[in-house]
Amino acid sequence: MSTFSAPHFTDDQAAREYLEGLLWPDGPICPHCGTINHAYATKRAGVYRCAEAECRKDFTVTMRTVMERSKIALHKWLQAFHLMCASKKGISAHQLHRTLDIGYEAAWFMCHRIREAMRDGGLAPLGGGGGIVEADETYFGKQEAPKLKKPRTTPYTKKGHFKNNRAIVSLVERGGRVRSFHPAHADGESVAAIVRENIARETRLHTDESRLYVKVGAEFAAHETVNHSAKEYARGDVTTNTVEGYFSIFKRGMRGVYQHCKEKHLHRYLAEYDFRFNHRTKLGFNDGERAALAVKGAAGKRLTYRGPH
Repeated sequence: MSTFSAPHFTDDQAAREYLEGLLWPDGPICPHCGTINHAYATKRAGVYRCAEAECRKDFTVTMRTVMERSKIALHKWLQAFHLMCASKKGISAHQLHRTLDIGYEAAWFMCHRIREAMRDGGLAPLGGGGGIVEADETYFGKQEAPKLKKPRTTPYTKKGHFKNNRAIVSLVERGGRVRSFHPAHADGESVAAIVRENIARETRLHTDESRLYVKVGAEFAAHETVNHSAKEYARGDVTTNTVEGYFSIFKRGMRGVYQHCKEKHLHRYLAEYDFRFNHRTKLGFNDGERAALAVKGAAGKRLTYRGPH
């Protein structure tokens, strides 16, 4: 069976009905006043009118989502969601532009809007209850803006090749989720703030020998390290192999699929890779379920051409 044999991948009316069932499980939701299931269909396909006397405004299922005001057919939107969620290392805007038969600029912006739908927010702390969270930083691509000089009393955390590269900090819950960040500098203060705000204190923190985690590590149930410089990569269950594996997938995709990424968009690519990792097959998700979750994440989010980053 073809990947896109389902009706909502080929027909706009079926795509609209699929979206309504996914985003409105309890009936139409008015984006203007928030009333649920108190609206009626108008003569225009897909357009509803709120039945509340104080509102009476028209709306559609794509209003207040990343698909609002888009001229791209709805069934092509659903194809794009599926392709971006099914491809482990991502799919380029050029590939989408050829596959969906839309302009490259439209495909590029569609990708960013889908990444916005994939972005999580307001999440509970990772770990807790004796769980393990691995923390590590990596560097990808050169910084585009001149790096501000630091006081001489503050040593660089990385020297040579890595000194002016874009920093990425990732926290991976062992057997669970990942959360990634792009701080301006991966120094002790910024990394400690990320760790404190995103990991429960009852967690066992696993890192390499980096000095960035020494002080903040004392605030958790345990801080255990492996010494990579001495070629130690695991000691019992103490390892950072999970977060290193995540970095491997991220870098392979960024170099092999996307090839170039402006620094102002890096946080969106991190959100994309985080989303796929957090809904991977090992955690019980298939391609269709992953795409459906991304579509649900589109609700309440907008991304316009005036502010694409």
